[in-house]
Amino acid sequence: MIRFEDVSVTYDGAAEPAVQGVDFEVPEGELVLLVGPSGVGKSTILGSVSGLVPHFTGGTLRGRVTVAGRDTRTHKPRELADVVGTVGQDPLSHFVTDTVEDELAYGMESLGLPPTVMRRRVEETLDLLGLAPLRDRPLATLSGGQQQRVAIGSVLTPHPRVLVLDEPTSALDPAAAEEVLAVLQRLVHDLGTTILMAEHRLERVIQYADQVALLPAPGTPPCLGTPAEMMAVSPVYPPVVDLGRLAGWTPLPLTVRDARRRAGDLRDRLAGRAPTADAPAPADGGPAPQGPLNLADVTALSVRRAHVQALRHIDLTIRPGETVALMGRNGAGKSTLLNTLVGLVAPSTGAVRVGGAPPHRTPPRDLVRRVGLVPQEPRDLLYADTVAAECRAADKDADAAPGTCRALVTDLLPGVADDTHPRDLSEGQRLALALAVVLTARPPLLLLDEPTRGLDYAAKSRLVAVLKDLAATGHAIMLATHDVELAAELAHRVILLAEGEVIADGPATDVITSSPSFAPQVSKILAPQRWLTVAEVRRALS
Repeated sequence: MIRFEDVSVTYDGAAEPAVQGVDFEVPEGELVLLVGPSGVGKSTILGSVSGLVPHFTGGTLRGRVTVAGRDTRTHKPRELADVVGTVGQDPLSHFVTDTVEDELAYGMESLGLPPTVMRRRVEETLDLLGLAPLRDRPLATLSGGQQQRVAIGSVLTPHPRVLVLDEPTSALDPAAAEEVLAVLQRLVHDLGTTILMAEHRLERVIQYADQVALLPAPGTPPCLGTPAEMMAVSPVYPPVVDLGRLAGWTPLPLTVRDARRRAGDLRDRLAGRAPTADAPAPADGGPAPQGPLNLADVTALSVRRAHVQALRHIDLTIRPGETVALMGRNGAGKSTLLNTLVGLVAPSTGAVRVGGAPPHRTPPRDLVRRVGLVPQEPRDLLYADTVAAECRAADKDADAAPGTCRALVTDLLPGVADDTHPRDLSEGQRLALALAVVLTARPPLLLLDEPTRGLDYAAKSRLVAVLKDLAATGHAIMLATHDVELAAELAHRVILLAEGEVIADGPATDVITSSPSFAPQVSKILAPQRWLTVAEVRRALS
């Protein structure tokens, strides 16, 4: 169905190809997963299937890509639209209408489908993706995860034969991700849809793949094999595979169920041992007491936006050195709470104080020294033409020593050149650059909204190291995340939100191990023992 024949892509002005030697086939009715570190060219390969590369991006494509027999060099994206449906990393950039229902119908209108067919398919898709309650909502009022589900739905309604998906679950909560992946699996198994997907959160998707195309490093041709074969040699792998490697299990498990069946001996070896953290939690890791040491105090906070009650009667405090994971379903109010703490949203009722001042009434130049936010869309913070220019501007805005921001970029994104344009970075690389820009001011309170979207495991490890260092020097960190593995590795405390209300607030181990949806893989595998990460197990066995 999809055929790559010795494909290479070189973008204008680039000294080396973004990808080269790409030569493999995706058979009809299979799901093939593109795997590899950030920046190896996964998005370029996906773009070449839809014709966006090179017709939209520019550059030179050598070799040939064919989809259902159509050569993408001679067929522009609109001439492939009836065959290929594409969802990129940024759903907002794909939307062309204003409401959920209109967006689901737009692709079918473009293909001239009859109104009766369109109506039926819209209703089916609303139900499939749990979007029915949102059908009349303006797209701009949806959470990032809700927007991602709409973007996926908008390419499902025309019933394309091929789906090209770039990080399709990156903004979804665990339950929503499972629902979307179950829909995709049903399309593959029941309708013979062909899917080519890139996804960094392999713990979510690896078990659904028929084959894995592994790009181990930039400029290296991909290798194709079964998921188990590729995970045995891949530089990126999920916690279940990492635990399997540590325990010496052969073949490596790909699912929690497989690992649990083999984990009896490992549980015996760990019996009587307690997990040890590589960094101490402040006090007991639970909610902080009221007092002058708190970096943020939220009292009886409620926020109503666009006729939606986003937050209800929130009471919480954040103290120095504390890392708090804010978790919950898509649309639970996580981003709204972060935006309130940084002054972008004013309380409807109640009070918010950060560093002793109400953030929505504090001048930006003063506020940046109290609190910093890395938003879901990193390009909101990036406006210069090069990485070097972004870093110089960040140093100036923060009154930091020249080179401060660049040093952070080097830690988070090794190998990125000064003259690289931010738009030429992958989504994960742009996120890391935005984080470096915010960290340049070293705000006492750092807020991050889905900070691991688009990050591979190595990049996530570098991020965790930076955030742990900040927490160790007294910075408070609150991150809204659906990444349960990140919460397990980093958070001292977890706050669960539902319908704008706090439903749990306590030490990370207590909150996430008691939740079927938010428990990490290691916790599920080794239950009832209370282990959260492979690193904890490795330390206990050493």
